[in-house]
Amino acid sequence: MSARFIDWIWHIKGSLTLAPGQSSDDAFERLRPLFREVGTTHERKGDTLVFRKKDQAAQDKMSVFDGGTLRIESGSGASVLHYHLTSRVLLLCFLAPLLFLGFAQMNLVLAKFDKPLAEELEKKNADKAEVPMHSIDKFLGAPAPEKKDEAKDKSKDKEKDKKKRLPTPGYVFAGIFAALYVVGRILEQRLVRSLFRKNLMEPQEPLLARA
Repeated sequence: MSARFIDWIWHIKGSLTLAPGQSSDDAFERLRPLFREVGTTHERKGDTLVFRKKDQAAQDKMSVFDGGTLRIESGSGASVLHYHLTSRVLLLCFLAPLLFLGFAQMNLVLAKFDKPLAEELEKKNADKAEVPMHSIDKFLGAPAPEKKDEAKDKSKDKEKDKKKRLPTPGYVFAGIFAALYVVGRILEQRLVRSLFRKNLMEPQEPLLARA
């Protein structure tokens, strides 16, 4: 299977049209503050900027991403910014439901194996003859030993085993992480696009005002 059929899971790609007459130098200068965060390194070569993130802070607006490439293509009309970002967080959120589904299926298989064993133990216990009370004990008037309510104990044990083997928790967690992935995948793609657009389009202060 080609990687391009699965890289959409943790790769986010997109493009933005720059303002008419906006140069690549101006565009990268406006985007540069995003790559000055703690744990972020970046390198620009011509119309391409490559960045990497390690131990990024939670306050980082692009903390969900681990790296990526931004490239500006100049054409006859306005230039276009193309970005390609990667995120291990999205990959883990995608894999987590599969892991919990595996646990759920494993519980179902174990429950099938446990059932014959439990029935066999019950049969053996039923076949055991009750030990009679000694004649001397009867003569002395000793009370008969108390019998445990084995039926109740067995039913309690069965209920505990059933709860342990239920696949429901696995399905619940799988559903939660699947929802997190879908929401996160859509949301992060929109947020990063909005973030780039905001930095590219917002007016900059004149040099005299900065001084």
